[in-house]
Amino acid sequence: MSGLQHPQPVHHTQAPHVHRGITGRVRDVLEAADVRINGSRPWDMQIHHPRTLTRIALQRSIGLGESYMDGWWDCDALDELFRRLLRHGANRVSHAWFQSALQWVGQCLFNRQSLSRARQVALQHYDLGNDLFEVMLDPTMSYSCGYWRLASNLTDAQTAKLDLICRKLELQPGMTLLDIGCGWGGLLEHACRHYGVSGVGVTLSKEQAALARQRCAALKTDIRIQDYRELDGQFDRVASVGMFEHVGRKNYPVFMETCARLLKPDGLMLLHTIGNNLTSSHHDPWIDKYIFPNGELPSSAQISRAAEDWFVAEDMHNFGADYARTLRAWDRNFVSGWPQLAERYGERFYRMWRYYLNACAGAFQARDIQLWQWVFSHAGGREKVYTAPR
Repeated sequence: MSGLQHPQPVHHTQAPHVHRGITGRVRDVLEAADVRINGSRPWDMQIHHPRTLTRIALQRSIGLGESYMDGWWDCDALDELFRRLLRHGANRVSHAWFQSALQWVGQCLFNRQSLSRARQVALQHYDLGNDLFEVMLDPTMSYSCGYWRLASNLTDAQTAKLDLICRKLELQPGMTLLDIGCGWGGLLEHACRHYGVSGVGVTLSKEQAALARQRCAALKTDIRIQDYRELDGQFDRVASVGMFEHVGRKNYPVFMETCARLLKPDGLMLLHTIGNNLTSSHHDPWIDKYIFPNGELPSSAQISRAAEDWFVAEDMHNFGADYARTLRAWDRNFVSGWPQLAERYGERFYRMWRYYLNACAGAFQARDIQLWQWVFSHAGGREKVYTAPR
C-alpha cells in the first residue's frame, strides 16, 4: 500500500511519559489474550505511535478503530487479534461507562431507526458504490453469511445459502415472494429462476435498487425503494435476509406485525439475521460511527418476544461460525481488487474497511455474535409438521 507514512515502530514496552494507570487495563486485556506489543506473531500489535495505548484507553472502541485507520498500529492477522481479544473479555471494557449510559438513555428516549432515520445507513453504507461491492462480493452479490457446509468457495457458499432459503420456504412455481431488504436482488433472482416464483423486493438503497432491477429485468419481479412499514398486499412467502439488524428494538413488534399482515394465512416467513448472545442496549461505537449507523443486533429472546403475538417458530438454525469464513473471503477479494478502487476511495478507507471485515470475522470466530435463520408460520396456519432442510 502507498500514500500513508508511518512513524518508526515503538520498541519499548511502555510509551514514555504515560503512567501505567491510564493504559494498564488495555495492557491487561492484551496480556490475557496473549497479544504482545511489537511481537513477532501474526496477531501481535505493531505500534507505530507512542500515544496509541493512551488513545485506546481513553476512547475505547473508537480509539482502537480510529488509531488503526490513522496508521498508528498494524497487525498481520486482524481477525485472529479480535478473536483473542473477544475470547478474553475485551468487549466488557470496549465501552466507557458514560458511553454505556448514553446508549441506554438513547435507546429509552429515541427511536434510532424511525422512518426519518432509516435511510441513513443506505446513504452511508449501501450507497458507497456498486463498484466496491462488486469487487468484494461473489457473482450473486450476496452481502450476508454464506452456507459453507458443502461449499469450498464463496460463490458456492452463497448459492447454497440462497437455495437453502428457498427450500426452507418450500417455494413452488407460481408463488409470490416478498424480500424485505432485497439488496442487489440475489435471492429474488435465484428464487425466480430456479423455483418459478414471482417477487417483490424492497430496499432503501438507490444503488442496490438500480443493480437489482438490471439483474432481474427479465424476471417477474418488482424492485422498490420503500420502507417495510409502508408495504401493502399479501404474499405466499416472506423473507428478510441481513436487514433485521437495521430494525431496532423499538420497531421489532412493528416489523413482526407488518410481516404477519403481509403473509398469507398458510404462508412461511424466513428471518436471516446476525444476533447477539445477550439482550443489551450496547452497540459498538466505532461500527455505529463508520459502518452501520443506528444498527442494533437482536438477541434470540428479543426476536421470540416480538414474534410470539403473531407467529409460531417452526425452526431456528445457527450457522454463525460460517460468517467468519465468509468475511475472510470478502477481505481477500477486497484486498486483491483494491488497485481498481484505490483512487476513488483512498488509503484511510482501505484501512477502515479491512478493520471492519476482520473485526467482524474475529467476533464470529469467537462466537461473540451469531447468525440465525428463523422460520415462522402463522399461529394455527399450518397443521402438518415442518421439517427444515439443512
